[in-house]
Amino acid sequence: MLAQFEDGLEAFKYLQGHRVDAVFLDIQIPSIDGMMLARNLLGQQRGEGGPAVVFVTAHKEFAAEAFELEVFNYILKPYNEARIVQVLQQLEQQALRPAPGSVEVNAPAATVNLTKGERIIVTPCEQIYYAEADEKLTYVYTRDDRFVLSMSLSEFISRLPTERFFRCHRSYCVNIDKIREIVPWFNSTYLIHLHDLTFEVPVSRSNIKAFRQLMRL
Repeated sequence: MLAQFEDGLEAFKYLQGHRVDAVFLDIQIPSIDGMMLARNLLGQQRGEGGPAVVFVTAHKEFAAEAFELEVFNYILKPYNEARIVQVLQQLEQQALRPAPGSVEVNAPAATVNLTKGERIIVTPCEQIYYAEADEKLTYVYTRDDRFVLSMSLSEFISRLPTERFFRCHRSYCVNIDKIREIVPWFNSTYLIHLHDLTFEVPVSRSNIKAFRQLMRL
């Protein structure tokens, strides 16, 4: 075990800067509830190198929602030691399986492939300002261009380095290095102003606590 936290925001902050194989969560934890933390974590890190999320909780009513997020397992309390050992063995087996087509699973992505017509533009991640979901498409914005990808926002985020990008809204992901100004908005939320661009990226209420912690607001 690398770390243990009783506060959801502290856990989220740690996970922004550390790669781990698995995260065990309860539903009810201070600051950010476990479901919200899992949603943010899986939204940013799903894919190669992302952690498996295991819920250990007495709340069986959240199981369906958890599996919709593609969590690894959902353990109900009370549980016995054999159940935990079983899940740990499953996690170990998964970690030993090579990812299809991968060269170095834990290497953070430095570039992503963006398409423009029939061309494939190999783009440094640092040049991406934000991405926007629109049904089954994702629009990716650099300083001078816009790219349309036939994939979900979650799938695109899984290709990005987690320490640089934050999913601030169900429909938006932002490069935190490109943030120029944070403007208060209604219902105690924020609008993000980016360098070089005029578009304002919203921060949703469900992500506001994690955003404040990340930006030290």
